[in-house]
Amino acid sequence: MDLPVITPRSKIVVLTGAGISSESGIATFREANGLWENHRVEDMATPEGFFRDPATVWRFYVERRSQVLAATPNPAHRALADLENYVDEGNFLLVTQNVDGLHRRAGSGSMIEVHGSLFRDRCTKCKYRVETNELYEDVPPTCPHCKSMLRPDVVWFGESLHAQSLTRAFSALAEADLYIAIGTSGIVYPVSMFVYETPATSLYVGVERPQNADGFDEVVLGKAGEELPKIVSQLTSR
Repeated sequence: MDLPVITPRSKIVVLTGAGISSESGIATFREANGLWENHRVEDMATPEGFFRDPATVWRFYVERRSQVLAATPNPAHRALADLENYVDEGNFLLVTQNVDGLHRRAGSGSMIEVHGSLFRDRCTKCKYRVETNELYEDVPPTCPHCKSMLRPDVVWFGESLHAQSLTRAFSALAEADLYIAIGTSGIVYPVSMFVYETPATSLYVGVERPQNADGFDEVVLGKAGEELPKIVSQLTSR
């Protein structure tokens, strides 16, 4: 594998998807026996489904929160935290499609959670937001300020990603020396376009070849928890 030479001054952007967290036991909705089995996506992951039956949706997300709290970051999560610590402050950006918070628990700091966070709630009426790992027994929970319903602060189907976050990501990609994507399908827009929007040397790591594999300089097929620590060690030991 022909990896570029990086130094603490190098600028690095990383994209992660469900594949990195599946190695920590987090089920994905694309799996045959995954998280969404016996649940219609339209009911559990759309604004319409939430307002139709908020109690059921909240019980679903409380269960998701409970499952994630029982999981731990794997070696791939920790390797990315090591890579961030290697380069100078401000030269690393992690963009994750995952809502599970495992990157933060592994020590990552410079990060954009483009699909929101399972551990943040927001009010359906006012601007109130709160970071929390509360496993609510009474659902739906209500806003302490305006008494309206709270909802999980995740991006559901039919909702837009935060424009400011995407602008920050594309700005970082334009200046990057190295771009790594891990465990993504290469299907979901606009993050599937990242590899085509950067002059950086690009590397993909995952168990399956992504749909946008043609855009990468290197594709490494294998478990991220096994391959990524080796790659990071090689990058940072030169």
